[in-house]
Amino acid sequence: MENIVFLNAEKLDFDHQLDFSALWELGNFTKYEDSSEDEIIERVQGQSIIITKELPLTQFHLENFPSSVKLICEAGTGFNNIDIAAAKKKGITVCNVPGYSTEAVAQLAMTLILNFASSLIQQQRMIHKKDFSNFTKHLQVPHFELKNKTLGVIGTGTIGQQLIKLARAFDMEVLAFNRTLKTFQDPHVKSVPLDELLVNSDFVSIHCPLTADTKHLINRDKLELMKPTAFIINTSRGPIIKEVDLIEALQEGIIAGAGLDVQDPEPPELNNPLFTMENVILTPHIGWRCIESRQRLIHLLADNIKSYTIGKPVNIVG
Repeated sequence: MENIVFLNAEKLDFDHQLDFSALWELGNFTKYEDSSEDEIIERVQGQSIIITKELPLTQFHLENFPSSVKLICEAGTGFNNIDIAAAKKKGITVCNVPGYSTEAVAQLAMTLILNFASSLIQQQRMIHKKDFSNFTKHLQVPHFELKNKTLGVIGTGTIGQQLIKLARAFDMEVLAFNRTLKTFQDPHVKSVPLDELLVNSDFVSIHCPLTADTKHLINRDKLELMKPTAFIINTSRGPIIKEVDLIEALQEGIIAGAGLDVQDPEPPELNNPLFTMENVILTPHIGWRCIESRQRLIHLLADNIKSYTIGKPVNIVG
């Protein structure tokens, strides 16, 4: 029977509505709401499987893990919080849980696109300021259909593919960029190089993991390729966009706006200009937080652990 510990379950179960029975059934399961830097090494003693949610596990932590630890399960898609090289050197397998929030994140990306198309947030801000001119005069803000507009999707994993389905339901044209060339049966979805995608898209949505290659993938040079009427959406990881360059591009009108569910760092500093910019929609990394997604995540974590214990590990990232 495995000894399993979840070091920061409150990150996932912040509203205390989730059912962890699928993990309790796997062995001796211990759940901590959170673990400080100093508590991590203490709490993994005697454990064989560690579960974390975006909790930094550094080289120092991993070097000091006991030999009993065989598997680290990241309770999510991104695993940039774990020193994969240090885990490998220690002989610890690392897996993640891709796909648990596919529908939710794609839904949020589409929600941001729809909000920009109708200027919905901008109109609500006007009402909040007692500016009712949209009701008494002609419409003061942009308002346009998505049909025949072009969506650029950076990263065509499960979330990117789900967003493509939603975009096609609105009759949008889609340009897709991926590290490896993909072909699509739909003639309205085309694989193109990144620069071509940026030049021709009305909306650009990011759905790739944060790695050494993707950090600051979108910088000043890339933003300057975009149309001045285009919007960028990021529901992936904040550092994929070089934030200082994005702020300048938004201030200077190089692009029309940004919808950001992720920032760099998180949470943003309270004096971050993104909070007060009229052409920005900010949300606090909510894409994965639907209750359905979080409950699904627990069951997929259990599936990962079961597969590992029978010698058929899945979703291995290191």
